[in-house]
Amino acid sequence: MHILPNNNDTAVIHEFILLGFLCSQEMEILLFVLFSIIYILTLLGNSAIICAVWWNQQLHTPMYTLLSNFSFLEICYINSNVPNMLFNFLSKTKTISYNGCILQFYIFLSLCATELFFLALMAFDRYVAICHPLHYLTIMTRKIYGILVSACWVGGFLWLVTPATLISQVPFCGSNVIDHYLCDLGAMLAISCVPVPKTMLTCSIFSAVITFITLFYILVSYILVLRAVVQVPKSSSRKKAFSTCASHLIVVFLFYGSIMVMYVSPGAANQPGMQKFLTMFYSIATPLLNPLIYSLRNKEMKIALRKIMCKV
Repeated sequence: MHILPNNNDTAVIHEFILLGFLCSQEMEILLFVLFSIIYILTLLGNSAIICAVWWNQQLHTPMYTLLSNFSFLEICYINSNVPNMLFNFLSKTKTISYNGCILQFYIFLSLCATELFFLALMAFDRYVAICHPLHYLTIMTRKIYGILVSACWVGGFLWLVTPATLISQVPFCGSNVIDHYLCDLGAMLAISCVPVPKTMLTCSIFSAVITFITLFYILVSYILVLRAVVQVPKSSSRKKAFSTCASHLIVVFLFYGSIMVMYVSPGAANQPGMQKFLTMFYSIATPLLNPLIYSLRNKEMKIALRKIMCKV
């Protein structure tokens, strides 16, 4: 633990120790192998979707372009926490610098916020495509699409500026041991020198606002979509619309369920074990499952992926 004394006989922390998973060295090696496999499969799955959309001219539509951007986001998301976790499985010190911890907190949660915006944008895309099919290509032009995608990325990273700034001002002068495998909100606040209720409240408000606004928009969009689909006579297009919406909703419920427990009401997940499980679920499990969910329920994507496999 690297600390320096200050005038108040307290200690200024320059690095943190990420406890990760409290288990034997043999178990850590097994976890290293397990999460390495998950990490590689996630990279391969999401990269395959990006390549399928890039190489197949028939998939150069707003929906599939959004899906490829979403896969790129998932690659960034898993890279924001898993490589460091894998390194710590084999490390004896398991340390991360103070600045590195704050940076990981900001990038990790900014990507999380970006994913919320992307899920809302994908719901908007399905709403326009199904409820206003004749105007879809005039509304979702390449220019509009570029603006919306850029807004998701910029909005996600701007949204976390205030929470990250507040976390950087929290005094850490006692223990530097974070009972987590990454620098997450609840685990960091748990080792602050003094209670910081205003910081916790502000971070919870920021989390609640973006979570509930995007979730409300998604639910309203899909209610309108399902209402429009039900009114269509039974046909292959109706079945395809249901299948596409089902894929999106599965991803939405998997992601939002864990996010709401973790950040909107952090007290509900104050047990370190529960925090780690929920964080693993939305930051590791969902990026792994998303390519399967989208590809297995989508005929065009399955055909494009088969072509890629044949080329390989």
